[in-house]
Order: sequence, then C-alpha cells, then structure tokens
Amino acid sequence: MSEATTSPNPAFVDLQVHTTASDGALPPAAVVEAAAAAQLHAIAITDHDTVDGLAEAIHAGASHGVRIVPGVELSTYFEKDELHLLGLHLQHPETMASALAAFKVQRIERAAEIVQLLNAHSIPITMDAVLQEAGDGAVGRPHIARAMVAGGWVREFREAFDKWIGFGRPAYMPKTRFDVADAIALVHEAGGLAVWAHPGEAATPTRIERLRAVGLDSVECLHPSHPPYLVTRLVDYTDKAGLLPSGGSDWHGTTDGPRRLGGQLVPKVWLDRQDELIAQRTGAVK
Repeated sequence: MSEATTSPNPAFVDLQVHTTASDGALPPAAVVEAAAAAQLHAIAITDHDTVDGLAEAIHAGASHGVRIVPGVELSTYFEKDELHLLGLHLQHPETMASALAAFKVQRIERAAEIVQLLNAHSIPITMDAVLQEAGDGAVGRPHIARAMVAGGWVREFREAFDKWIGFGRPAYMPKTRFDVADAIALVHEAGGLAVWAHPGEAATPTRIERLRAVGLDSVECLHPSHPPYLVTRLVDYTDKAGLLPSGGSDWHGTTDGPRRLGGQLVPKVWLDRQDELIAQRTGAVK
C-alpha cells in the first residue's frame, strides 16, 4: 500500500494517531479531516495491533491533501518491561495484517477476562457492552473504560483506569508477551521503520543501544508525556546512537488536554529523514 502524498507545506507532522480501527474516538476519514483542519502536512495512522484503518485514511488523505504514513502500534516486551513499538512507513501492511490476526483474538480474550474480574468486584458490565463500544475496532481497555462510564460504574474515563483496570488495579490483566525483537522483525518484514514509542525516562543510552542491536530504527522523542528537558535528552541520545527522531501526539480523539492532534509540533524534517532511510532500503529515489 503506497503512502498518500501532498504539498510540502506546512512544516509540521504528527506521527502517532489513533482511529476507531483500534481505540480512537473517530473513524479514519474523520481523523484525516481533523488533520487537514489542523493544517498538518502528514499524519501516521498507528492503531493498536491492526492496520484495518489504513485504506480508508489514505483515501481520505488524497481528498484532503494530507499525507498518510501507514503505521501500527504494537505492545511488546523488552527484557522484563513492556515496550510500545510503532511501525511507520509500512510498505506492505498486508503482511502485518496477516501476522496480527491472532492478536485480535487475544485482545478479545483479554477483555473477557477483565470483564470477569470486574463482575467479581460487583460491577455488572457485560462483554456485549464492551464489544458495542469497540465496534469493528481492535478491542482494548479504553473500550472497557467507555462501557464502564456508559453503565454509570465510574464517573469518567480516567477513573476506570485509575481505580479498576490500570496496572496494579483489581481488574488489571496483562497482555500476551510479544518480544520486541520479534516485533521489530515483523515491522521490517512489512517494509517499515521500528520506533520506540513514548519511552520516557526508560530510554537510557544503554537501553537504546541494546534495542539498536536488534534492529530499532528510531525513538519517539516528542510525545505529550515528555517534558522539554526529556525531549532534548532523547534527541541527543537518539542522534548519538545513529537512530532517527520521531514524534506524535498519541491522539485518540480528545479536543483538549495535552494529547491534541498536531500539538507536539513535530518538524517535517524528521519525516524527511525517515523517508530517506526508507528510500535507501528500497533503492528508491526520494
């Protein structure tokens, strides 16, 4: 699947955006419309464990003059820690789709186990209510949280995580372990770049080097959870490791708060550098 293209202006991009294909609030076409309204040059569609929203987004991108970078977000483990990995610039998303088919089943099974735990704590949420929130998207905890809000068992979305389904809470259920080296290999097989998503303080030079050794291409330096001092540090670490910087809002559809579409002002030059690496690997002239 090729990437939709547009004019060279304006100068900002957003390389982590979610749609209803996973746990975003808006369908792909509406996300693209929002990106056009925000005057973004390009966005990366990076839904969790699925590439189902890419075709619709690319079609809408061609209509609205917004470049769509085909992507995905994978939940992986590096040593003992969970690590989120973005696959950007997927040249063959159909390869990724085939590999991720099993993850969709695992997501439903995990959601069912969380529902059972909530039921055991006298919260009578049903799996049908969760699936209704998910629609055709890959089922995740945000859909459970929305069903809890709709049912009146929590007052707001964040409360569901903080009190019930977040890490260490009574109804938390870990994901199936997926080694980061295998995930990186899968991204490369699909023709993409492997990006460490929102690493935070965990991104030490030593860890970055260990991940580079198994194929990491880039680090998401700009993210709403990264304060300015950390962004500066991550860009420095990334550059010294010979990797590329990336950045995104991690937008799921909110209209306010730190995770606003385009709110990170990711420079287009970062996307240009990623394009150059892709061109080198494919032998294309960019």
